[in-house]
Amino acid sequence: METKSWSVKGKYVIITGATSGIGLAAAKELAKRGAILGIIARNPAKAEATVAALKAVAGDDAKVDVFHADMTSQQSIHDVAKVIENSWPRLDVLINNAGAMFVKYLTTEDGIEMTWAVNHLAPFLLTKLLMNKLEESGNGRIITTASHGHKMARNGIGFDDLNGRKNYRFPHLLMGGPNYRYGETKLANIMFTAELGRRLEGTGVSAACFDPGLVATNFNQDNGALARMTMSVMKRFSRTPEKGAETLVWLADSDEMSLSSGSYYKDMQRIVPSNQAQAPVAAKRLWEMSENQL
Repeated sequence: METKSWSVKGKYVIITGATSGIGLAAAKELAKRGAILGIIARNPAKAEATVAALKAVAGDDAKVDVFHADMTSQQSIHDVAKVIENSWPRLDVLINNAGAMFVKYLTTEDGIEMTWAVNHLAPFLLTKLLMNKLEESGNGRIITTASHGHKMARNGIGFDDLNGRKNYRFPHLLMGGPNYRYGETKLANIMFTAELGRRLEGTGVSAACFDPGLVATNFNQDNGALARMTMSVMKRFSRTPEKGAETLVWLADSDEMSLSSGSYYKDMQRIVPSNQAQAPVAAKRLWEMSENQL
C-alpha cells in the first residue's frame, strides 16, 4: 500500500475552540491519529475536562498541552502566541475553530464588536503571530472554521461599519441583525483564507477554510431564551459534531490539502462560496482594514 507523504501523526497541532462541539470532536480524532495537540482555552475547568476526554480516546500517552487565552482580548492572544512559540520548536497545523454569536451589541476591551472580534480578528491575529513558526515547519497548514452562514451577508463586508453597529439596530434574533453580523464574520473567514493563500504562495504553508454544516452543539446557548429555542428546533435537522468535524480532520490529515490553498471546503470537497466571497480586491481590503484594528 502506498505510504502517505503527509500524516498528522507526530505533528504539532494548535486548535482553538476544542472544549466542545466540532472542535472537541476533531481534537479527539486527531489525538487518535497521533497528533500532538495544543488546545487554547479560556476556562481552566473545561480545558482539564478536554484533556481527560482526549486521553480517554487516545490513551494516557496522548500528548496534550493547554494554553490559556481569552480570544476576545488582543493582549491575551499576543501573550498566548508568545507562550506557544517558546513551548515547542515547531508548529505544523493551526486550527482556528473558536466562534460565537452575540445577539446584543457588546464590545471587547479593545473596543471591537464582540462577534467580529472572536470570529474574525482573533484568528486573523493568532495566525499572523504564529506565521513564522508555521513557515519554519516547511509545510504548515492553517485551517479556519467558516460556515454556510456566510451567505447571509448578502451585501458583503460593511467596510464603512466594521464594528457592525448597523446590524444591531434590530436586536431581535429573527429580524436578521445579529444573524447578518454572524454571516459577515463567516464571510470574513473565507475572504481571509483566500487572501492568506495568496500571501503564502512559495512559503510551503497552505490555508483552507470549511463549512461544517448545521451541527448540533452548544453554540448560541448564552443569548437568551429565544436563541436557545431557535437552536433547539434547528438541532432536529443537524448533524453530529463528529460529522461536522470530518472535513476539518481531513484538511489536517489529507495529502490533497496542498492542492488548492486558499480554498473553501465542505464534506471533504472543494466548493464555491458566495459571489461576495470571490472578490480578491475586497479580500485585500479586508486584510488591510483588519490590520488597522489590531
